[in-house]
Amino acid sequence: MLKKILALVAMLYAAACFAAVDVNKAGAAELDSVKGIGPAISTKILDERKKGNFKDWNDFIERVKGVGEGNAAKFSNEGLTVNGTPFKGVTAAPTTKKETKPAAKADEKKVDAKPATGTAPAAAAPTAKEEKIDPKAEAKAKKEAEKQAKAEEKQKKAAEAKAKKDAKAEAPKAAASAAKK
Repeated sequence: MLKKILALVAMLYAAACFAAVDVNKAGAAELDSVKGIGPAISTKILDERKKGNFKDWNDFIERVKGVGEGNAAKFSNEGLTVNGTPFKGVTAAPTTKKETKPAAKADEKKVDAKPATGTAPAAAAPTAKEEKIDPKAEAKAKKEAEKQAKAEEKQKKAAEAKAKKDAKAEAPKAAASAAKK
């Protein structure tokens, strides 16, 4: 009898641990219990949910800043769901919508008279992905450039300080030699 009770308690505990947390129903504490979601992201989720429930994972990814496909997959693996469904990847419709915006802007820049058609050509998919990665690469390069500029400025200040120190050390010697002459 004791073994059955312990087995039941263990199963209930396991079920509680693996219970899915639905984004549209969970409170801040439940969202924080999902590995990878901290107070900042849970606050963003709750703020966006006040505007309306999330329709699906694509809606969730678009509305909550800081959550992309990678994070959505991680959160789903940890038990997060949207309307009871786990993350399966982004469907073609929202991806095409995202891809058409950069493609449409590029088309408008190239030919002012020809409006964008609203559907992205097949070749636009890699460029949209590159555009998505490009800002990160640019930000990283910018940080590296700033870091290098700070290091150069620090070296320049150190050289100036050394020059001043050397000049101070040389001043008494020069005065002494001038007095001798």
